[in-house]
Amino acid sequence: MLADGMPPNKEMALAVRTDKMVKDYRDFRAVDNLDLNIMKGEIYGLLGPNGAGKTTAIKVLVGLLKKTAGSARILDVEVPSKLVAANIGYMPQETSMYLGLTVHQNLEFFGKLFGMTRHQIAEKEKELLEFVDLTDWRDELVQNLSGGMKHRVSLACSLIHEPDVLFLDEPTVGVDPKLRVNFWDFFTKLKERGTTVVITTHYMDEARRCDRVGFMRRGSLIAEGPPEELMAQSNCDNLEDAFLKYASECETDEPQSEPVQKKIDAEREVRA
Repeated sequence: MLADGMPPNKEMALAVRTDKMVKDYRDFRAVDNLDLNIMKGEIYGLLGPNGAGKTTAIKVLVGLLKKTAGSARILDVEVPSKLVAANIGYMPQETSMYLGLTVHQNLEFFGKLFGMTRHQIAEKEKELLEFVDLTDWRDELVQNLSGGMKHRVSLACSLIHEPDVLFLDEPTVGVDPKLRVNFWDFFTKLKERGTTVVITTHYMDEARRCDRVGFMRRGSLIAEGPPEELMAQSNCDNLEDAFLKYASECETDEPQSEPVQKKIDAEREVRA
């Protein structure tokens, strides 16, 4: 694994830290001794094929799943914890809103959930609806929106309380290219305000806009560093080829259990 290049006082500057974090599902290990050190105010990308453990790791960090072993800390607080819950924003892949409520009502609900006043919610809602280009849909029921629009509402809901650490799981799926660019401009502004953004994505052009990326395979990090550094050290022109090279170096000829073998086969299909 690449050296992370952290400063000597990295403990005080960490927003997210995991130490040998494990998540098992019966006989299947989804997250395998994962070590993450994500700095405050950086955009960190998790890359890997479906089944690599990215979403599971995030769900453990935001408190939706209980880890099997190891440690997971956000802003130096072991999670899950009510002490840090209000500092976390989370946008899942799946729809997590109330479909029978309007866009406005969903934003209002999540704002109140985090203790915001009606005035605070109104101000933030106006900004976010403009950002996700849904101002004209404020009073529309979420169930009537397209898949991409629902995704944009979900992003707005995750940002309503201005979290210190924001977890985004495939935030630009179903979003048109122009709006994707706007999203990333906004993520950069969040970073400039000091927000830590942890993002999973399949778009390599997006990954190159991260400060650092971590390649995940079979629940573990196989490489980590700034995108340009990962490409340079693997002698590749793009992140996809860099990932494939690191992944191939991790392969062994040892027999694998059926669940693990299925994941390896899936990776090979992606590479084919």
